[in-house]
Amino acid sequence: MVPVSFAPLELAGKEFALTKSGALYWPRERALLVADLHLEKGSWYARHGALLPPYDSRETLERLADAVKATGARRVITLGDNFHDDAGTERLDPYAAGMLEALTRALDWVWITGNHDAGQHRSFGAELAEEMEISGIVLRHEAKPGETKAELSGHFHPKLRMKVRERHIARPCGVVSRSGASERMILPAFGAYTGGMDAGAPEILAALSPAHEVDAVMAAKDRLVRFPLFRAAA
Repeated sequence: MVPVSFAPLELAGKEFALTKSGALYWPRERALLVADLHLEKGSWYARHGALLPPYDSRETLERLADAVKATGARRVITLGDNFHDDAGTERLDPYAAGMLEALTRALDWVWITGNHDAGQHRSFGAELAEEMEISGIVLRHEAKPGETKAELSGHFHPKLRMKVRERHIARPCGVVSRSGASERMILPAFGAYTGGMDAGAPEILAALSPAHEVDAVMAAKDRLVRFPLFRAAA
């Protein structure tokens, strides 16, 4: 059953739930999927002269632990850009490293690697993979144009930009596409220091091509809200 506090989402005939934090829970697999943690992004910027508070990894891992607890997940699968760079695994402070080690010990954990951490070598006892397939759904970092199978990915950090009461706001969102029987989704970025690309940007639409329709999706309490981004001409 989908937890009632999360927004139910059906993809490729499978039942999921999208959390307000941007994690995607797969009840049948007891799996929590998250994209683009970008751990140690703050310390990477510090090394390049831009000083940011160095607590982004702690915040991200705490929110991830909260999502695991709330869903009852037994498995975590990350969808790439787990660390902001290959050396990020060595820059974790002892507290954050301890949190991560505790999580990977307690859970069946798989790191799918992305363009920022393609050379990730430290796994904290978890599995490392370039991509994987579960129940006919491909899990990878970056959506593959022309993919005909169901697919879950990250990479683009989609955000929905809108005007509310004369204010322009942007919120992380997922992007779901349909092409015939094929359904694919780009997850929101989960990391504390992740920016974002407009959900309807040409790069995102191209990555999901071909598609008959593309929607931005967000969790609003216990329901899923959809915002049309693209509809093919009849």
